[in-house]
Amino acid sequence: MKIESTGKSVAPSATGEARPRSPANPATTVSGGSEKVQLSSLSSSLQKAETVIAQTPVVDKQRVEEIKQAIANGDFKVDAGRIADGLIASVREMLANQR
Repeated sequence: MKIESTGKSVAPSATGEARPRSPANPATTVSGGSEKVQLSSLSSSLQKAETVIAQTPVVDKQRVEEIKQAIANGDFKVDAGRIADGLIASVREMLANQR
């Protein structure tokens, strides 16, 4: 197979332009002329992760300041049981998503 340069860069430009998004269905085969590309399941997983990250709420700065103040005053109490329950729930969710 002979590979020829088209003169187009595949790396992101130095101006910080965003790269084009992949198709809505990442498992599709795209053809243009005689070339064919099939995206892997990894591409689908990365697209799902990108969606989850985009939906992550912004940090509540007021709540962060309240917690900082409570720590500074010695009023902040850690509920170890609640933290443990949250960690267990998080691990269960990750394991369920791997199936």
